[in-house]
Amino acid sequence: MATTTTPGSHMAAVKPCISSSRRTYTSGTANFGTNSEVGVWRRLKSSSHISATQPFFQSFKSGHTKSVKAVTRAMSGADENSPLPGLPIDLRGKRAFIAGVADDHGYGWAIAKSLAAAGAEILVGTWVPALNIFESSLRRGKFDESRKLPDGSLMEITKVYPLDAVYDDPEDVPEDVKSNKRYLGSSNWTVKEVVESVKQDFGSIDILVHSLANGPEVTKPLLETSRYGYLAAISASSYSYVSLLKHFAPIINPGGASISLTYIASERIIPGYGGGMSSAKAALESDTRVSL
Repeated sequence: MATTTTPGSHMAAVKPCISSSRRTYTSGTANFGTNSEVGVWRRLKSSSHISATQPFFQSFKSGHTKSVKAVTRAMSGADENSPLPGLPIDLRGKRAFIAGVADDHGYGWAIAKSLAAAGAEILVGTWVPALNIFESSLRRGKFDESRKLPDGSLMEITKVYPLDAVYDDPEDVPEDVKSNKRYLGSSNWTVKEVVESVKQDFGSIDILVHSLANGPEVTKPLLETSRYGYLAAISASSYSYVSLLKHFAPIINPGGASISLTYIASERIIPGYGGGMSSAKAALESDTRVSL
């Protein structure tokens, strides 16, 4: 099941549906609606903000898990038969890979917390230049306050993988990037290599979250955007989902799902959101529908 969400959100068999006064594209995910993590968290906790979720949630419960190594560290202190706080689903025994977590402020972090509260094991992919700071902050407890789950425990991230989803495999990486000091301390960070590492470490996943976007010329109006800037936005923000899903698909367990995050600029003019990013988000929505 593939999906797309808007900061807002958007999931799976993407069919337009009307929810109160604004249109969403959800068919199996929560409507986040606000840019603050608190807002995201409150909405994810409320079933009234979930649209057409039942088939999606049932698919997790009924899906066969190929790997017997699933360990739900995020909820390790909870009784296996006790109800879980947060989302009205039980994801114990499921594993999620969230691509695009580099701090404790973004949508990827909020989604990871919600999945962890529901019992899922959390793996994350972090942009290589941000990896050292992110891991250091985790170790030093700088994220402890924002790691708190509804039951008072802390979200555990089982493993952090260096990731740059602009590159599919090592042959795609130009020499200037390979020699860049921000990349020198890391290895196996292209999409193909990350998926191979996850397969070797855990065998399979159940949930893939694409929370990646970058437009080097996002502040420029469309007609002032260079070809390089436009294509870079498409590559980092849209094709990265195609690549991740293509490579992860063979190790996603039956009944699993993927989700991508879009933005209202895909269908409306949003001043200041240029550089090809509005086109990239529209492409991401289309790619998510087509990949079903």
